[in-house]
Amino acid sequence: TLSITDNEALKLAPIFKALGDPVRLRMASMIAAQPELCVCEITPAFDLSSGTISHHLKTLREAGLVDCERRGTFVFYWIQPSAKHALTKLLTVRC
Repeated sequence: TLSITDNEALKLAPIFKALGDPVRLRMASMIAAQPELCVCEITPAFDLSSGTISHHLKTLREAGLVDCERRGTFVFYWIQPSAKHALTKLLTVRC
């Protein structure tokens, strides 16, 4: 079948909603391009306050797209493998 299940749609919808914002889409792209990325590398790419950056990253985390870990004073982000797999599966042409 070419369609996704109700369960898959419920899992993917929050990810697509989070990616619907251009800033979050750029952030996710930056994070996905590396095994992990420090918030100190994300912040300079945007002309936004640190609070706004934190809000966008929190939205990506809550959507299940990224996860993070604090190491000392820095927070490192990476794409959740399950989210990457689900998006890849959805966007791959199936014959």
